Amino acid sequence: MSAGTLVQLSYLIAAALFILGLKRMSSPVTAVSGVRWAGLGMLLATVVTIVFMGASRLDLILVLTAALVGGGLAWVSGKRVAMTDMPQMIALYNGMGGGAAGAIAAVELYRGESPNATHLTIALIGGFIGSVSFSGSLIAFGKLQGLITKSVRFGGQKLVNLAILIATLALGAMIVAQSQAATPVISGFFVLALLLGVAMTLPIGGADMPVVISLYNALTGLAVGFEGFVLDNAAMIIAGTVVGAAGTLLTQLMAKAMNRSLGNVLFANFGETGAAGAGPAGTQKPIEASDAGVMLAFSQKVIVVPGYGMAVAQAQHKVWELCQLLLERGVQVRFAIHPVAGRMPGHMNVLLAEAGVPYELIADLDEINAEFETADVALIIGANDVVNPDARNNRQSPIYGMPILNADKAKNVIVIKRGQGQGFSGIDNALFGLDQTRMLYGDAQSAASQLIHAVKAAG
Repeated sequence: MSAGTLVQLSYLIAAALFILGLKRMSSPVTAVSGVRWAGLGMLLATVVTIVFMGASRLDLILVLTAALVGGGLAWVSGKRVAMTDMPQMIALYNGMGGGAAGAIAAVELYRGESPNATHLTIALIGGFIGSVSFSGSLIAFGKLQGLITKSVRFGGQKLVNLAILIATLALGAMIVAQSQAATPVISGFFVLALLLGVAMTLPIGGADMPVVISLYNALTGLAVGFEGFVLDNAAMIIAGTVVGAAGTLLTQLMAKAMNRSLGNVLFANFGETGAAGAGPAGTQKPIEASDAGVMLAFSQKVIVVPGYGMAVAQAQHKVWELCQLLLERGVQVRFAIHPVAGRMPGHMNVLLAEAGVPYELIADLDEINAEFETADVALIIGANDVVNPDARNNRQSPIYGMPILNADKAKNVIVIKRGQGQGFSGIDNALFGLDQTRMLYGDAQSAASQLIHAVKAAG
């Protein structure tokens, strides 16, 4: 078997492992093994590429050094990162993938050895998408990490972004036309592409970050796929295509879960300071933890709705401890997860899995919504927009039409919230003023601890 045949066969096996891993990642039960299978595929593709790349000793040393340093940093950071910081870590690592694709394109373009215009165009497309994903993901990381606390918005912003896009495309056309473009033209192309990623992401509010992260994940996959064609690397083509397709489908699902188009997410400047509307009807009514604990202890069915407030307080373990007490008392407990709860796709699922919550107790919106009418208590822990009934009832609300968890249809609603302010999107929640709703103010972890003591004291 020739070296070329062995390489292609190895890439085929790696691609099969990628697809198998992605398939297994679709279920929480098999997700861990899915990550391992996909990782094995990546390891195989990397080793085969290094062994048969025909590089000089110096190049080989540089490649191995970069792989060891990068892998070591990823291992250490992956071990140390808190689960609550996982969204920004994913945004950061996703940006690195886009940046790598952009770097490959830059090397090809600066080298000026593209065999034809098609090859050059593919390199440019991959470089453009990868650069936008790289800089945009870094801004998303900054927002999630709290390094960027405000969304930058100004009059005529969309026109400025459009001008940057047109200028970038114009430089790209010049590069293709000249075949061997001057270095300043190529540099200007990448600078403008990076600037576009920043300009696109800065106005987007934190409430839209799950969709943005998913979108940049798809763009990174596409960029890698394009650069795979440039390098004639089958593993990159297949892996990039699979990631791009999965990210695109996930982005569509996330946007659908918010009842908004992708264009609305990117260009409507909604997500941090949306219009508050007329405000919620009724007055927020507080409840003491002791009374809330009794209510929970003597319920027959409780549905828990976790949100970003639970993540911030790192309260998932205390919440599960509370639920275990209720289960021991014969209370039926289920967790309701909205597709865009938290700051990344599956954020709440990851936190609950870390706390040891059995998968069979966790249900998504479509599975659980009909059960709220039979629930004695809906326990809201740090969630806001995803349980706001204005999405169904108030046509003037910015989130009107967005599918929500029907927590307002439970017999009683207990909301754990740090204060009386609005949620991350800046919209008042009509749920908080309903007759059956009571507010348990405080940090989610301390509130859960108080509820644990109250349930134990209920006898």
